[in-house]
Amino acid sequence: MIIRAVLGILFLTLTFGAERPVPPPGVTVAEADRQILQSGIRRLGADIENLKKQHGLRSPLVADVAIFHAAVRYALDYNEFLKPEEITRAKDLLRMGQERAEYLAAGRVPWAVQSGLVVRGYFSKIDDSVQPYGLVVPSSWSPGGAHLWRLDAWFHGRSETLTELNFLHDRMNNPGQFTPRDTLVLHLYGRYCNANKFAGEVDLFEALDTVKDQYKIDPNRISVRGFSMGGAAAWHIGAHHAGEWAAVAPGAGFSETAEFLKVFQNETVQPTLWEQKLWRLYDATSSALNFSNVPVVAYSGEKDIQIQAAQVMERELTREGITLRHIIGPDTAHRYHPDSRAQIDRDIDAIVARGRDPYPARVRFITYTLRYPRMKWVRVDALEQHWEPSRIDAAIVSDSKVAVKTSGITAFTLDFGPGGCPLDITQKASVTIDGTTLAVPGPASDRSWYVSFSKRGTAWDVLAPSTRALEVRKRHGLQGPIDDAFMDRFIMVTPTGQPANPKVGAWAAAEMNRAITEWRRHFRGEPIVRKDVEITEDDMQQSNLILWGDPASNKVLARLAPRLPIGWAGPELLAGEAKYPAASHALIMIYPNPLNPKRYVVLNSGFTFREYDYLNNARQVPKLPDWAIVDTAVPPDSRWPGRIAAAGFFGERWEMGPAKTEAPAPRPAAKKAVTRKKS
Repeated sequence: MIIRAVLGILFLTLTFGAERPVPPPGVTVAEADRQILQSGIRRLGADIENLKKQHGLRSPLVADVAIFHAAVRYALDYNEFLKPEEITRAKDLLRMGQERAEYLAAGRVPWAVQSGLVVRGYFSKIDDSVQPYGLVVPSSWSPGGAHLWRLDAWFHGRSETLTELNFLHDRMNNPGQFTPRDTLVLHLYGRYCNANKFAGEVDLFEALDTVKDQYKIDPNRISVRGFSMGGAAAWHIGAHHAGEWAAVAPGAGFSETAEFLKVFQNETVQPTLWEQKLWRLYDATSSALNFSNVPVVAYSGEKDIQIQAAQVMERELTREGITLRHIIGPDTAHRYHPDSRAQIDRDIDAIVARGRDPYPARVRFITYTLRYPRMKWVRVDALEQHWEPSRIDAAIVSDSKVAVKTSGITAFTLDFGPGGCPLDITQKASVTIDGTTLAVPGPASDRSWYVSFSKRGTAWDVLAPSTRALEVRKRHGLQGPIDDAFMDRFIMVTPTGQPANPKVGAWAAAEMNRAITEWRRHFRGEPIVRKDVEITEDDMQQSNLILWGDPASNKVLARLAPRLPIGWAGPELLAGEAKYPAASHALIMIYPNPLNPKRYVVLNSGFTFREYDYLNNARQVPKLPDWAIVDTAVPPDSRWPGRIAAAGFFGERWEMGPAKTEAPAPRPAAKKAVTRKKS
């Protein structure tokens, strides 16, 4: 395994340049220690398989055991013992995992009923990997009680050495910055070091769902908090999921990409038009309006360069008529000032005590993508054009009337759960949308209310529930870009045939191997990999398929190719009216699977940011849109998979538009690549 890891690092260095490897390579493990660890891994792994048979493949109790096994196995298999003392830690973790395995086999789960510092886990839907999380369980908690508990979710700062092994060690020994009274604190691993973006974002919700199943959590008293890279995560999660939280408390970090890199790295980015649009996926500045739906308390040290994040958010919030509560630690660099920390606690305690209001009288919401479609009781169902600002302002104006103003939206739903709708259940309701008044049925007797609307041309009308279900269109979870496919279950599908063009086939094979390796390194799971001849109907229904090669080499792709909007025609690749030599050009694309339009197919791509972007989390954003044509005559580097000959977005009905031929800017000069590590 050491040889494989060293060769992998050498390959990446020779192929993509001399970027600092993230995570760094490990230390040498003595043969005696290696044998001890391998023996422990084998024994615990066998016990975990037996526990899965007893409790189920995805049992969270089995995951509570498997986190120890995965942490040590990853460190050993992938050369990730970063310091000599971590080898001793690994032996301790194997002992703890074995102890839990024996308890669970005997029907006992003492860690599930203890207070204090507890590490637990879950099996992710994305890649079946086990993911860890840490809890601080207050001493006032006891199992079986009826009380609903406050929960604070904490996002950690950047650490390139935060392997699973080191995360578990830290979470068993460090309660963290904030431990509010009578509060469970959930420490997210976030799949390592990505500012809780992509699979790191999904980690929050998968971990939170698991905790809700294990503990009685008050859904209206959940806050999100973090510092440095974790502060960036809080800005992003707070802006894009504002309706879910009682409070948001970002400390330092970054809140967007371009301005932060200029200040923090002295780096002037030169993005393509598609990259500029894709910044809107994660830039909290673009979605500042959404903080009208959740209280936010920001913190910065007075002398911290990362005060920039709160300053640009303050500017954008002011434009929306919102005054930012910004606590500044006097004469303080990149840390919490003790007095400020106490003030933050007082503010957040007071806010969370009031709790989240899931059904306020007014909702104001902006989105750029149906990846983020919902705010409180408003759900956006279709946009005029993705990546452009789409706004909705909905207000209850009387006991039978709702007023809605929209911009850039062509369909939406008003959705009040049982007990949530304040309208009079004895009256018909009316909804006025952009000046047009429509009569609709009022709430049901349980005070739930669900009504959808659609825009045809300039006219709004009430939409029957099943009408849009049959349409092929961009919708939540099926809207692109390429990176979106890796936020749900996916399978890497390897070709078994010979490519039509050997040079392009060699490029695809290298990119496939890179994608498998880099997913493990940066999203901390071993991807599910199957041959094209092994893909089943269940795979088609349950997973996004990442297809490598071309129709000649990949049997699944051969089935789908005639129904894709970009494809091969003899010696050429056809993208709209544009033609490219297939002997030297490769197709990257995301598209609804023609054999199951509820899932994606992706051609020849893993996640799209590369080695250069690993060095700063603000650069870890999508680099390609819905499709791209790659000139493979230009070798891949640390920024691109080759020369991007053309790229673009599909339309709202996944239709092909004109091919875009804008070339990406060259990589910035090395002298500008300052390698600060705190965000």
